[in-house]
Amino acid sequence: MSDPRIDGYARALFEVARAEGNIDTVEDELFRFARTYESNDDLRNALTDEMIPATRRLSIVEDLLGPKANPTTTQLVSMVIGAGRGRDLPAIVDRLVARASTAKSQEVAEVRTAVPLSEDQQARLAAGLAKATGKQVNLKVVVDPTVLGGLVATVGDTVIDGTVRTRIDQLKSRL
Repeated sequence: MSDPRIDGYARALFEVARAEGNIDTVEDELFRFARTYESNDDLRNALTDEMIPATRRLSIVEDLLGPKANPTTTQLVSMVIGAGRGRDLPAIVDRLVARASTAKSQEVAEVRTAVPLSEDQQARLAAGLAKATGKQVNLKVVVDPTVLGGLVATVGDTVIDGTVRTRIDQLKSRL
C-alpha cells in the first residue's frame, strides 16, 4: 500500500526540480544520495537521530552535498531531513525517480555492478536493456562491492542477473 506522505513528498520534490528546469540532474543526484544513505549506517543514523539538533543534521547534508551537487538537490534533501522524514528518504526518492521516468515515458532500470561504468558502457547497457525488455529505460547505476563481477539489472518486475556468482552457481547445479 502506498503511503500518502511519501507520495506527497515525492510529488513536491519532483515539481520543484521540474520548475527549476533541472529534473534530470536532480533526480540522478537524489538517486545516488539515497543509495549512499541506505548503505551507510553512520550517515543514516546521523540524519535520523532526533537527539542531534536539526541544524547539525542540515549542516551534515550541506557538507556532503553542497560543493558537489546541484543547489536544488541539496535544498530538497535538506527539506526532507529538516522535516524529520529522513527515514523515508530512499522511498521518497524512489517514487520521485519513478515519477520522472514516467514523465519521460521510460521505466527505471536499476543496475548493480562492482565497478563504475563509463558513459559508453552505460549507453550500450541502456540500449541492450531497452531491446531486452521492449521498454525505454532510465538507467540508474549503483556501484555495489558485493557484486563480484558482472551486473544485476532490475527493470520493473524483470531481473536480469549476469553476475559471476550466479554463473558459478549455475555451473555447480549442472555438475
